[in-house]
Amino acid sequence: MSHADLSDAQLLRYSRHILLDEIGVEGQARLLAARALVVGAGGLGSPVALYLGTAGVGTITLVDDDAVDLTNLQRQIAHTLARVGQAKAVSAAQAVAAINPEVRVIALRERAGAARLDALVAGADVVLDCSDNFATRQAVNAACVARRRPLVSGAAIGFDAQVSVYDARDAANPCYACLFPPDAPVEEARCATMGVFAPLVGIVGAVQAAEALKLLAGVGSSLAGRLQMLDARTMAWSEIRVPRAPGCPVCGARAQAR
Repeated sequence: MSHADLSDAQLLRYSRHILLDEIGVEGQARLLAARALVVGAGGLGSPVALYLGTAGVGTITLVDDDAVDLTNLQRQIAHTLARVGQAKAVSAAQAVAAINPEVRVIALRERAGAARLDALVAGADVVLDCSDNFATRQAVNAACVARRRPLVSGAAIGFDAQVSVYDARDAANPCYACLFPPDAPVEEARCATMGVFAPLVGIVGAVQAAEALKLLAGVGSSLAGRLQMLDARTMAWSEIRVPRAPGCPVCGARAQAR
């Protein structure tokens, strides 16, 4: 692709990405043609949606069944006081449009079930899990494994967070269920009862956006096979290698079927 394929306005808007040798015009063109699915438009989904939008990802689908509440505004930076009571997906779409109106944002106010997620994941090039509950994370992961779509997963509560990439396109990579088995007993930690350090979701959401943009533009290597954890009390990152679980009920069963 040449400079002629991008408009003058696009060359100017995305110039700081185009100047990077690793991205250039070709990488930016890939972003402009890309489709991202973002599940959750809250603390993690806010920076994710904004950064994908500013980077020019062509189509961003936001899925969230919640409405903006006053308590969200401490950390969910895509929303405003004026939009309290509005659907989070719609509010986040408005935030993206205010910065980059040429990006197509599809706002879905719904809690997507397995069949719906399968259809949404099938239409995406990358999936970002910004949800806040274990069941949704498992459902998103299962759809990504079935459709062989890369999944960028983040979570944050209190001062602790984690982020990784689960890329089912390579059979050697683990999926989310390899690390967190679907049938494992889980104590759900909610922001409403546990609290969350406001910038923490911004840090993790920005990492998720970065991993998604790298995957879409074909830049560097992803976090696949590595789980990064952050303790914001000391601002210390730690990383563990995550192997694929041969007996995983999600990706293991799929591998045997191949």
